Amino acid sequence: MFRRLVSRVFWACSRWTLTGSPAPSRPTVLIGAPHTSNWDFVLMLAIAWRLGIDVRWLGKKSLFAGWRGPLMRRLGGIPVDRADPGRVVAEVVAEVRAGKVFGLVVTPDGTRGPHEYWKSGFARIARETGMPVTLGFVDRTTMTTGLGPTFELGDDLSADMDRIRAFYADKAGLRPELRVEPRLREEHALR
Repeated sequence: MFRRLVSRVFWACSRWTLTGSPAPSRPTVLIGAPHTSNWDFVLMLAIAWRLGIDVRWLGKKSLFAGWRGPLMRRLGGIPVDRADPGRVVAEVVAEVRAGKVFGLVVTPDGTRGPHEYWKSGFARIARETGMPVTLGFVDRTTMTTGLGPTFELGDDLSADMDRIRAFYADKAGLRPELRVEPRLREEHALR
């Protein structure tokens, strides 16, 4: 109830427009892209709370240190220990098997400067859990944000990435100069 109220106030006062597809009805890997600013986190929460999506999101372990830990967990955060990344997949699989419906937000590109490739964790998690992917977006050029299509990944990684590239082709992110073309290192190795 509180979250819905906060989201209504946010959308009433925001210059951003929420658009796109409705919330998925089953657990999904929710791609947050282009991820070019830490403000994307605020938009992600506003989208999720407005659409009634129970979100989980992955964050580096250091974000959960001290007083921030309980707050970050309450907002859906799952700390990722880079020394044991398999634990995250096991946690997500357990929640899916328990029948929980949620969106696992993954930002495959980041805000920390220029790089050439997206991280492929979203594809590994989707395949290992059997979850579809939902394409979430932020586009400063149109001041729109929201959800795009939800679909199952197939056996052809390049075809899946072509579909993802087509969707994000006209999405600029909050800081367009930091946008990274949707491309995976693994996909490049296949060609």
